[in-house]
Amino acid sequence: MKKTLLLHVAALALLAGSAGAAELKFAPGEDKKFNWTSFEDFKKGHDLKGQSLTIFGPWRGEDQTLFESVFAYFEEATGIDVKYSSSENYEQQIVIDTQAGSPPEVAILPQPGLIADLASKGYLTPLGDDVKTWLLENYAAGQSWVDLSTYKGKDGQPALYAFPYKIDVKSLVWYVPENFEDAGYEVPKTMEELKALTEQIVEDGGTPWCIGLGSGGATGWPATDWVEDMMLRTSSPETYDKWVTNAIPFTDPAVLTAIDEFGWFAKNDKFVDGGSAAVASTDFRDSPKGLFGAPPKCYLHHQASFVPSFFPEGTVVGEDADFFYMPPYESKKDLGNPVLGAGTLALITKDSPAARAFIEFLQTPIAHELWMAQSSFLTPYKSASKDTYANAPMAKQGDILLNATTFRFDGSDLMPGKIGAGAFWTGMVDYTGGKSAADVAAEIQKAWDGLK
Repeated sequence: MKKTLLLHVAALALLAGSAGAAELKFAPGEDKKFNWTSFEDFKKGHDLKGQSLTIFGPWRGEDQTLFESVFAYFEEATGIDVKYSSSENYEQQIVIDTQAGSPPEVAILPQPGLIADLASKGYLTPLGDDVKTWLLENYAAGQSWVDLSTYKGKDGQPALYAFPYKIDVKSLVWYVPENFEDAGYEVPKTMEELKALTEQIVEDGGTPWCIGLGSGGATGWPATDWVEDMMLRTSSPETYDKWVTNAIPFTDPAVLTAIDEFGWFAKNDKFVDGGSAAVASTDFRDSPKGLFGAPPKCYLHHQASFVPSFFPEGTVVGEDADFFYMPPYESKKDLGNPVLGAGTLALITKDSPAARAFIEFLQTPIAHELWMAQSSFLTPYKSASKDTYANAPMAKQGDILLNATTFRFDGSDLMPGKIGAGAFWTGMVDYTGGKSAADVAAEIQKAWDGLK
């Protein structure tokens, strides 16, 4: 599993590498699924032979190999020698390097909160209005990506500092197609239909959901994804943005509504395998296994795209197990198709022609398609060929991004650590244990007030 690989390589203090003269994974011009014209056009306009570029990012192990296979084409097109490095504690390392005045030219990070801090201290270079316009025109739900990439600089003025690249989708519900077929169930297209299906499964003598919040010291986090998905389906994106910054308190009616929408599923003994009392104590890694019982212990499981790592060995996604988009409410059509997710953002931490060229490279279809054709890569780039996705499940998740009207980053990751990775987690455990949304929200807000 990828996580095992990451843990193994994390034992090293620092990893560094260059694709150098590595062979190109796909021969330019041969496979017509790729947009080789974008590669050739980029190559014609970027002769930077003899220059070098340092990139620092979060990817190690398998993901580092995949990233290197992509920037090998950047090297081929430009003549630039790329040196990529990472660290076990890359979040701390980038802070140390920028403060010491020795940053890489490009940093790639998955934490908007950390990026905001770097921008506010003047450690990032604005990417410019051209990149902003490009995102608006070329990424599905373009305004969402501009919003995610915009931060206040040292002067307090907002500017576009980041380029989103390699996205993850969290708004997924998993199921076993054979179970649905045997029971005569259809994939719901609206939240009203999902709730009706939940009730129908109970009526038929089954249990609809497997939900587990257990995760050692991080117990409770799966519930935050639920609440964030519900927040985006019951309130405007602007309300979501105010919530994650505490511009509205946790006790706001919009937040309480989202929590109780999660509770509609999680706090009903008939709706959850083991009853609501088992939700907090069931390990999130064990929770989806109920889908595969004979007879099934549950029919539905809400979790992000990584969850197949915990399915029974040999499970083929798209055949033995599948997923559908967590649907919006028919009664709230004005909210469109919101998608909750995460991802990485590329930043210029030391301005140079090579760094600028790399950001321009990320604006070519080929820079996306090369990773799409392998694994673990999704993009909202409308011009990237969907045919290059390595398999049908990846293409299906890519379609969810392309059909999104709003994208929002994982809310708990945007909150201060003591809230998003602390009080929010424990609050959700208390909530599934019987406390009211109002009481739990008041406790979380009290913790947030204590930070001010």
